[in-house]
Amino acid sequence: MLKRKPLLLLSFILIALTLSGCIKPSDKVARPKLLKTENAAQADLVNEVNRFARINSMRAKMYLKFEDNSFAESGIAEKYKSADGDVVVQRPAKILMKVQVPVIKSDIAQMTSDGTKFRVAILQDGGSGKYKKFVLGTNAADYSLLQEKVKNSEIEDGQVIKQNVNAFSNLRPQHFTDAMLVRPIDAEKYLYLMSTITQEEVDFDLIKKKSPLGWVLRGYYLLDEFQKEADGSLRITRRFWFDRVGGTRLARQQIFDAKGEIESDIVYGQPGNLGESGEYNNLPLEIFVTRPKEKYKMRLTYQSPESVAIGKTYPDGAFVLENTWGLEEVDLDKKLQEAKAQKMQSDNSNTATRPPQ
Repeated sequence: MLKRKPLLLLSFILIALTLSGCIKPSDKVARPKLLKTENAAQADLVNEVNRFARINSMRAKMYLKFEDNSFAESGIAEKYKSADGDVVVQRPAKILMKVQVPVIKSDIAQMTSDGTKFRVAILQDGGSGKYKKFVLGTNAADYSLLQEKVKNSEIEDGQVIKQNVNAFSNLRPQHFTDAMLVRPIDAEKYLYLMSTITQEEVDFDLIKKKSPLGWVLRGYYLLDEFQKEADGSLRITRRFWFDRVGGTRLARQQIFDAKGEIESDIVYGQPGNLGESGEYNNLPLEIFVTRPKEKYKMRLTYQSPESVAIGKTYPDGAFVLENTWGLEEVDLDKKLQEAKAQKMQSDNSNTATRPPQ
């Protein structure tokens, strides 16, 4: 009888709390819906990445949507916020992109990258002609000094310089090669670590429709890719997110720079079939590319997924844009050298004039 006293006491306490109104069983508190997740092994995640990586080349007509990007500062994004695109990509990192006015198909801009250098031709700027330029640069270069110089410029025409330089140094065609041509897993060169995460997600459109899926907790697998440095430390290079609801789907790819900061944040939309062969199924029909440093986002949507050409080989010359329009050329590498020299001269001058401590 003594052993049952704790249980009886607990029962009396719960009844008393309920009757007193402190706890009401009928009270309901809104919480996100926890979605059921599926299990997978690391080998399954590797296979999913490599399935995306089977595409060696692609040509597609796309709808392009720019959001608060460098083109907005150049004066053409407001007018051409949505545009058509003709995109050709080929491994390892080659791309040709033509941005066109919807319906009439007149080119706004053309840009290429051969994997090392990029070229951008701005062909329309809303009518003024001030911003039509042919811009050349290096994929791996850091043009932040140029952007800072333009931002701090106090000359009367500084805004024009900002539009002519900053915009084109931000938007680079190679930003989209890793999004459309996912690099395969390379276990000989990199180390990989698998983990899980649960993320709270809100879809305001579904919430307005009072759908239970408007506010959810969704489970993901993470697969981090690390490169071993000369000093033995590890540096993260990529992170893959796999949606675990209803299977295992590659939903997101994040690419990091040498400092561990995100360079590209790529989200893959709902899957479908590309091409007519039936070999490339369950691949994203919409891709969102966010560049945090350059402060822009672009959404790429296939206009006609079944018409996408996959597997063709394109000549190297297709990925080197020539200035056939006779546009004024802006060499960002040359401007960067000049900016560095001016900064060094300014720093030396400030050091020489600084009073002794």
